[in-house]
Amino acid sequence: MKEFRDKLAVVTGAGTGMGRELARQLAAEGCHVAICDVLPQNMEETRKACEEISPEGARITAHECDVSDEAQVLAFRDAVLQEHATDFVNLVFNNAGVGGGGSMLVDSREEWDRTFGICWSGVYYCTRAFLPLLVASTEGYLVNTSSLNGFWACLGPGIAHTAYSTAKFAVKGFTEALLTDLRVNAPHVKAAVVMPGHIGTSIAINSRLVHGKASVEDMSPEELQETRERMARQGMPTDGASDEQLKAAMKQRAEQFRDNAPVSAAQAATIILDGVRNDEWRILVGEDAKALDGRVRANPEDAYDLSFVRR
Repeated sequence: MKEFRDKLAVVTGAGTGMGRELARQLAAEGCHVAICDVLPQNMEETRKACEEISPEGARITAHECDVSDEAQVLAFRDAVLQEHATDFVNLVFNNAGVGGGGSMLVDSREEWDRTFGICWSGVYYCTRAFLPLLVASTEGYLVNTSSLNGFWACLGPGIAHTAYSTAKFAVKGFTEALLTDLRVNAPHVKAAVVMPGHIGTSIAINSRLVHGKASVEDMSPEELQETRERMARQGMPTDGASDEQLKAAMKQRAEQFRDNAPVSAAQAATIILDGVRNDEWRILVGEDAKALDGRVRANPEDAYDLSFVRR
């Protein structure tokens, strides 16, 4: 698929970050785009940004959808078919994701299940819903976003990262299994797994909202205490910090994750779309992802030793 003009693309998690940039770059090339997100205000900003740069005739539609709920996913699919007056799609980017549920031992099951539900079940439900529409096209591409945490289930010493990593491993394995399935049963449809490293997105900020939590500025005393305890377990004691200082530090950390990343969301989207053009099925995004992929493959037995993490 060398050209995106006049194709129809579906992008989940398009409210900010890579999802927004994928939608913008596709729209700029004259692709019809159907976006969804669980945060409607962000999604509306993406829709407007796409309409500003899309050529005349390109249709942009926005749909509120929680991809962890299969009924909402099916409603999203039906709305896409109706509003774009079509019976097929050409591209599906399963991009929606959220952080949280780091530990099965000390974090709540609700947060763990919510994280896993969006990051894994969302990919599964959307693939189930839209794959027949890709098969109905003359040329289709399914692009599933995993992570470097899809081959290395760790963030660093002392930081549990189970829900997100488990989901991203599942996305990677699922997509790889589809390669043969599609080759045998629908050879005109391709699949790719995307494994980004540190990309400049708002996932750290948005995850709180998706989990139904207040903004950092409005954190309750109970959540602040839980945060202090979690940071202490990670080797970052906060005894000398006031509540206001702690909230300011958390806000700054989330903003720095977004603003100081080695790869911007726009750059990541370009790499992904170039990967589609080049018929790639394994798309690593960022030098950190490439380096870590090589190290894990070379020394899988040592991948979770402290010496490996420090290197």
